[in-house]
Amino acid sequence: MQTNEDGSITIGVGLISVGWMGQLHSRAYSNLRYAYPDLKLRPRLVHAADPAPARATEAREVLGYERASADYQDVLNDPEVDVVSICAPNFLHAEIGIAAAKAGKHFWIEKPVGRGEAETRAVAEAAAESGVVSSIGFNYRHAPAIEYLRELVAEGKLGRITNVRGQMFADYSADPRGALSWRFVRGLAGTGVLGDLMGHLVDLVQYTLGPIAEVTAVTSTVYSERPELPMGTGTHFAVIEDGVMKPVENEDYAGMLVRLADDAAAAGAVGTLEASRVAVGPRASYGIEVYGTEGSAHWDFERLNELHVSGGLGAEYPGYTRVMAHAGMGDFSRFQPGAGTSMGYDDLKVIEAKKFLQAVLGREQLNSNIQDALSAAQVITAAERSAEGRTWEASTAVAGTTAATRHESHTES
Repeated sequence: MQTNEDGSITIGVGLISVGWMGQLHSRAYSNLRYAYPDLKLRPRLVHAADPAPARATEAREVLGYERASADYQDVLNDPEVDVVSICAPNFLHAEIGIAAAKAGKHFWIEKPVGRGEAETRAVAEAAAESGVVSSIGFNYRHAPAIEYLRELVAEGKLGRITNVRGQMFADYSADPRGALSWRFVRGLAGTGVLGDLMGHLVDLVQYTLGPIAEVTAVTSTVYSERPELPMGTGTHFAVIEDGVMKPVENEDYAGMLVRLADDAAAAGAVGTLEASRVAVGPRASYGIEVYGTEGSAHWDFERLNELHVSGGLGAEYPGYTRVMAHAGMGDFSRFQPGAGTSMGYDDLKVIEAKKFLQAVLGREQLNSNIQDALSAAQVITAAERSAEGRTWEASTAVAGTTAATRHESHTES
């Protein structure tokens, strides 16, 4: 890192894997100076790694990295790289995350960090031992409407929270001809929709309401076979005609009953969470509904710039009011001048990049961190055990998360 004459700070960026998410991270770094000029952060795209020659070329010629390699170790060994974005497939996350920590590189890693609790814990231990800053790709928590929902809960505006409903319903694998990518192979992905989508939903609940202490779950595999997609030749959105059929090794759908911890901002609350990658109808219906004794609110990613809030008991007009995201919510004003002009998915990643780099510089620690990833992984692993044994399973408390806890709430004052 380098402090410039104008007081700005140049931070050397490395990227591992130049797929769609790697491109998104790169744009997020580049757009920081426009959304947050006052922070005087100047990310410098130094070194990218991808084994596919075309993607390495894209890193240099399109994304603007100064150099590119086939081996991710070249990025970790580059002395001009201060921070690393890890955007490789899930089965490489733990290996690369541990390597980045051992190399002393602060890292921003996509979820799931590991194929379950054990791998995630190994990354967390490596990060703690090396003292590096970590940030996790839980992007939905950065939506201004979600930040506002967290405030409503913390300030007691909805009363005592009684229950929550959440869903992560997508149709990217609804077609039975949908390709069998690595996401459907247990040895590569671990769980299916539990790790892929439910992990996001668990984080959303824990960020807004508090830690999940206990779960019981059910899972199902809707399509037992799919046409094989050779590694590196497409995405999990691909549809293949007359392909070689191979078995699906993990779940397409997961449902959970949850009970929140006693120290949660929504202590005593219970809820239902569902996730599916084969839902017919929803495209990306990722949402949360929070119910309290004095009101409720719900949000859906498909309309990410809206929050529906009830008028509460005794209101002249009971029911929901659509509240458009505006300058008073989260970082909305950094991207748009007023309500009705919408933010997009990419903007959530710019906010994520900002929080990551602020933490790296020792400023505000507002980023999702490896402890958040470990907490979510524990819940998912508990859900796996529950689905197999048809039992209630506990998820132990994890210190150092950003989960909404009881001391933040004003409901008891």
